[in-house]
Amino acid sequence: MTAKPAPGRDRFRLPLWGQRGTAGASIPAQLTFENIVQTYGGLNVLDGVSLTVRPGELVCLLGHSGCGKTTLLRIAAGVEAPTSGRVLMDGLEVSGPSAFVEPERRGIGLMFQDYALFPHMTVLQNVKFGLKDLSAKEADIAARRALSRVGLEHYAEEFPHTLSGGEQQRVALARSIAPRPGVLLMDEPFSNLDRRMRDAIRDETVAILRETKATTIVVTHDPEEAMRIADRIVLMRSGTIIQEGSSEEIYRRPVNLFAARFFCDFNEIPGEVRNGLAHCPVGVFPAPGLSDGPAVVCVRPQGVRLKPAGLCLPGRVVSRRFLGEVDLVHIDVAGVERPLQARVHDPVGAKPGQDVGIEIDPKDVLVFAAADA
Repeated sequence: MTAKPAPGRDRFRLPLWGQRGTAGASIPAQLTFENIVQTYGGLNVLDGVSLTVRPGELVCLLGHSGCGKTTLLRIAAGVEAPTSGRVLMDGLEVSGPSAFVEPERRGIGLMFQDYALFPHMTVLQNVKFGLKDLSAKEADIAARRALSRVGLEHYAEEFPHTLSGGEQQRVALARSIAPRPGVLLMDEPFSNLDRRMRDAIRDETVAILRETKATTIVVTHDPEEAMRIADRIVLMRSGTIIQEGSSEEIYRRPVNLFAARFFCDFNEIPGEVRNGLAHCPVGVFPAPGLSDGPAVVCVRPQGVRLKPAGLCLPGRVVSRRFLGEVDLVHIDVAGVERPLQARVHDPVGAKPGQDVGIEIDPKDVLVFAAADA
């Protein structure tokens, strides 16, 4: 007889989680960074970063590798001390010229990218590790409660190496929430998971974070992930904050071309601004606030619509790829160096070599001065 797989061990099924609303709430703290500078070998990895994360807020630090996201997280946790500047929790200095509070005294939970589970400890012992201020009985109850919420109470006596990557991630999450920290810091917590598993675990993790009410900072390089989970996104580049705001604010109103490119693979077309209008080979578009001169007209692929030949702007289909919900179509247009990318639901039967008409939706067009490129 074939043994029945243990709960959660069927690798072809999404993981089972505990009952929602049972994680236990913490007392969220406000976390403030004041003009943080961090220097390594004469190079400023962080260059005057100031940021306040409100109690219970979930903020994503977003940016390319090396922009300073993880360094800021480590400074918040007390793993590193800043070269200059201050970190405050609820208005009290925990890092800075006047004080340095040790990491274990800050009431901050930290979840590393590689989960950092102790291989010689059982799952339960790993979760209990941060509960040293509780009695043995209280620590056991708190750890088992956290494991139950992430659906892993059945594996309390197993060791981390026997678990899948997704299960290890959930153990790390249980260990982070068990002490009910006022602030929780998570460094690329979903990057080691495959896409299908990542989406499911991320959504349930966010549900748990909402239950605990902990002030949370999540480091990620994935803009879609940040948009899915964050109350506020903080976009970083070269140790500085470029822009912060809701996902919709940053997506629709990026402050510069770098911010715009981070959230979309644009069609970028050289143009010229004259009297508040950007002129380029695919049309004329509003360019409010821009001075006359060279510009870059950025068209989102979903803003390119295909029409029958003879209507609108003429183009010729170069290629078409079926992507499931949409088709990705590349179209040659006179005066445009590279084929336009279009993500369309109704490709009007477009085939390579076929002539089509092109219509551009102005709401999917952004214009920047060429000097920003």
